[in-house]
Amino acid sequence: MIKFPQGFLYGSATSAAQSEGAANLDGKSENTWDFWYKEDPYKFHNLIGPEKTTDIYHNYEKDVELLEKTGHSVFRTSIGWSRLIPAMDGEVNPKAVKFYRDYFSKIKEKNITLYINLFHFDMPMYLMDIGGWTNKKTVEAYVSYAKKCFELFDDLVDGWFTFNEPIVHVQCQYMSGHHYPAEVNPQKAIQCAFYTQLASSSAIKAYREMDGKKKIGIILNLTPSYPRSDNVGDLKAAEISELFNTASFLDPSVKGYYPKELVDIIANEDLLPEYTDQDLQIIKENTIDFLGVNYYQPLRVMENPYLYKDNAMFSPGKYYMGYDMPGKRMNPYRGWEIYPKALYDIAINIRDNYGNIEWLVTENGMGVEDEERFRKDGQIQDDYRIEFFKEHLYWLSKAIEEGANCKGYQVWTFIDCWSWLNAYKNRYGLVELDLKTGERKIKKSGEWFYELRKNNGFEL
Repeated sequence: MIKFPQGFLYGSATSAAQSEGAANLDGKSENTWDFWYKEDPYKFHNLIGPEKTTDIYHNYEKDVELLEKTGHSVFRTSIGWSRLIPAMDGEVNPKAVKFYRDYFSKIKEKNITLYINLFHFDMPMYLMDIGGWTNKKTVEAYVSYAKKCFELFDDLVDGWFTFNEPIVHVQCQYMSGHHYPAEVNPQKAIQCAFYTQLASSSAIKAYREMDGKKKIGIILNLTPSYPRSDNVGDLKAAEISELFNTASFLDPSVKGYYPKELVDIIANEDLLPEYTDQDLQIIKENTIDFLGVNYYQPLRVMENPYLYKDNAMFSPGKYYMGYDMPGKRMNPYRGWEIYPKALYDIAINIRDNYGNIEWLVTENGMGVEDEERFRKDGQIQDDYRIEFFKEHLYWLSKAIEEGANCKGYQVWTFIDCWSWLNAYKNRYGLVELDLKTGERKIKKSGEWFYELRKNNGFEL
């Protein structure tokens, strides 16, 4: 029997844009996803956009009942910035306030710990039009938005997060082309990263100046970088990969400063962002109270054995390359490696190198295509998902026994949700969503999760 400490939290996470739907209703304005789908729907799987998604906006009362039936003691979602503040003038949408206060109140009535995230890749289009996170005015607008959220909802919220996986919008907007505006511009990527960190630290500063009493943190997708070999080049490649993919947000968020080696690399590439001494002081003085960790897959890396052209556009690939390790265990539907031990390695890294700060797993899950194949007697028998959870929880429990300061485990996700470009191609939920009828049905994993919370552990 694997047991967890008393008070350990069990639950799930989602985001506003992926679950609420009602994208064009009750005063909400366009975010980048609404706009991009309108402009180029063929980028989206099966031409399914963000208009309806899971439609929690109209179903939250019965959905909160399902939170209880699947054993939740904690739940995390986000506030839709363009729903709450639909225009550049900063005016609050009263219909959004009513929705969120009622939604959050229903969750609290079930004695479920509620964590709210302020930004989950859903930039209002009126801010994207001025450059999004590459423009310091967006930082100012974000802090104003954050303060309104604190004023309106702090009485219902048990803990705040400033951002979800900020490295993702940096890379996907300005390096890989997977998020709007789909540019490849390393200078913008670096500026975007810096202003995102500044926004996070500035929101924390604002919350504390308002005498906020709840914990406030950030959610990072920590993907350990494992070298191909013990060769010095591969070891150095893994070290630099960690700097870009982990320490770039983890260090300033927890320690208040950037790693010197990372700054030196960026300076050597002549890509330092615009910043002021006051910006750096805000980052230094406003570190997080606790950390959210999303984990899905590791990174396998090797040295770059090729000469890099002097005039080539910068890419982190100059310093390391991905390594396709033979025989790795895969989730073939998502194309991701399954490596549960990495969660242990993450926990020990936080314990040993980041002051053993309080943290929790804020996302961990397995997306599977065409789950209808596994329906039996009317219920999806997703034993593969249960095994995935068990293996990760085993390694998490081992880390906790060795002193890791982890307080909870949240899966992705509660009800099958819309995903950014993949729509509903891969299903992650404890609860099934029928796309035609909107009906919700608890999967086998949802029943197992209820027992996990009830027993505060599980049998191997």
